[in-house]
Amino acid sequence: MVWDACSWRDMGPLIRLETTLTGDMYLSTLSDHLHSCMSIVHFDGLGQFQQDNATPHASRVATKWLQEHSSDFRHLHWSPKSPEMNIIEDIRDALLHAVEKRPPQPRTPMDLLTALQDS
Repeated sequence: MVWDACSWRDMGPLIRLETTLTGDMYLSTLSDHLHSCMSIVHFDGLGQFQQDNATPHASRVATKWLQEHSSDFRHLHWSPKSPEMNIIEDIRDALLHAVEKRPPQPRTPMDLLTALQDS
């Protein structure tokens, strides 16, 4: 699994996650990477952090961390059961399509990460 921050301007680095995403793992990812990714994709400080309502994203620990860091960047809140308007699904589909076209096909998780980063 990979995590990324993106905007219409730029892509942040892909962060490889070694395990299934839980609230604690997501909190660790946010605290380790969100500030630097936001500075890359929104260098002017005008960006808003958007996430979907996946269970780890809406966990108490992640929500608390985002509230504690609300002065660092804006967080775009989504209501539960709201229509999905996050561009990440389109980006994911485009990346997977690009990786599928690459010869040879990735055989290991590291091969896949490299193919995703190259794409």
